[in-house]
Amino acid sequence: MAFEKTPSGTRGQRMPGVGSPVAKWLNKQLIKRNRRKGSGGGVPGQNTLVLTTTGAKTGQPRETLLGSFPDGDDAWLIVASFGGNAKNPAWYHNLAAHPDQVQIEIGGRKLKVTAAQLSGADRAAAWQRITADNNRYTGYATKTDREIPVIRLTAAA
Repeated sequence: MAFEKTPSGTRGQRMPGVGSPVAKWLNKQLIKRNRRKGSGGGVPGQNTLVLTTTGAKTGQPRETLLGSFPDGDDAWLIVASFGGNAKNPAWYHNLAAHPDQVQIEIGGRKLKVTAAQLSGADRAAAWQRITADNNRYTGYATKTDREIPVIRLTAAA
């Protein structure tokens, strides 16, 4: 899988506390809740999945709870919005560094997946569906000047 590695922007929403012990603890609690309640249990009103990547710098497994959007059979879209931050989220960098070491947990299933960053008309069509389903992402896009990456995860054969 090849990523175009979307560059950081020059402006964006500040994310205080990201990477802090409290933020890490909260992420773990949301993941536990998601596992107990199934897809969507971690964040009310949103389908979710647990993305497991390999740390770009550490090589250690990293779990992140993300909003997800079904995209056909055994495929999902995820968005590297980072709340409209000027930078891409850490999981995005991990995914780009180790694209062959990606797993998701969704609906009680653990799946090895392949990831592809969408671009051009494919990204535009996916973005349209995502923002129609959850307008929160439209707001994130207005907070930053970077193009927010959309990633398609497909169950590996």
